[in-house]
Amino acid sequence: MSGKVCSSNSVVQARRVVEQLRVEANIDRIKVSLAATELVQYCQDHRRSDPLITGIAASSNPFKDKKTCVLL
Repeated sequence: MSGKVCSSNSVVQARRVVEQLRVEANIDRIKVSLAATELVQYCQDHRRSDPLITGIAASSNPFKDKKTCVLL
């Protein structure tokens, strides 16, 4: 009985793997060179609003220390 249960589980698991592979095989893909070109274009189009490039104004920086720490 245990052998049949194991065999049944492995068949179910194999079917799940096959189904996942079918899903992945049907995914639309684009060439890396095209994706890289689009990514560069997007970055260039949005660089003015990117805080990593333009920086954050000191008055609106939520991470700025509110208090100074003085060591004695």
